[in-house]
Amino acid sequence: MLTIDLELRQSIEAPCQEEETFQEEFVVKEAGWFSKAVTGLRTATRTVTKQLTVTRTASARFEFCPIPAGTFLMGSELQGPIHQVTLTRAFHMGRHPVTQAQWEAVMGANPSTYKGADRPVEQVSWDDCQAFVGRLNAAGQGTFRLPSEAEWEYACRAGAPGAFCFGDDEQLLDGYGWYSANSGGQTQPVGQKKPNAWGLHDVHGNVWEWCQDWWDDYGAGPVTDPQGAPAGFMGARVFRGGCWRGGADFAASAHRGGRGAAYRAAILGFRLVCVSAP
Repeated sequence: MLTIDLELRQSIEAPCQEEETFQEEFVVKEAGWFSKAVTGLRTATRTVTKQLTVTRTASARFEFCPIPAGTFLMGSELQGPIHQVTLTRAFHMGRHPVTQAQWEAVMGANPSTYKGADRPVEQVSWDDCQAFVGRLNAAGQGTFRLPSEAEWEYACRAGAPGAFCFGDDEQLLDGYGWYSANSGGQTQPVGQKKPNAWGLHDVHGNVWEWCQDWWDDYGAGPVTDPQGAPAGFMGARVFRGGCWRGGADFAASAHRGGRGAAYRAAILGFRLVCVSAP
């Protein structure tokens, strides 16, 4: 397990209310039929709102599981064609989806519909995830990115060739993930279900997870270290894993989804890959 504790400093604009004094005009003597009003000045106070630049400090812990290099069969009969993929480099994948506490530490706000520090962040677009990754990388305490689609499926399967990381028996899904049959109609705290063989939690259900790739059809031939299509069908990016609202079939290791990079929903979050650690 790779654990990275990040200290994040950000300069942000924040509203601040202050009391200030000013000179106001007041009437000393009211105007008459043949005379003008007599006025004077006096000191008064009022509350004003100003935008101040403040430095915000926050900390966040991220845990990553080591994923070995290897070869696997990607896809399924429904999400095909099934094809051989070789990943020549080992990598580290987030132990669980990025949580709301982690997101808020980095971004300063929590966009999620179903609030909870240990629940996965949702209502984040692919573009939002890139902004999050950019801030993490700018902190200079490691390099991070979204996983490629091939990396995601390979890590999810953890060597298992079946529909799920535990095989083909759909009845076992309750022990590994949150989906429509057991979620109570909302996200749940991460890490509550069993991990796969490589230590990853919530790869089946809870929230869909954005990947780096554009959405497009697979090729049938073997590939090495694929990075996805050079452009996406209808401008869509890939997400994987199923969610709390979907059925068991959507949580299968090979199942794919895709939407535009600006799309946000309460069913959609993400997981990180750590490229380098401090």
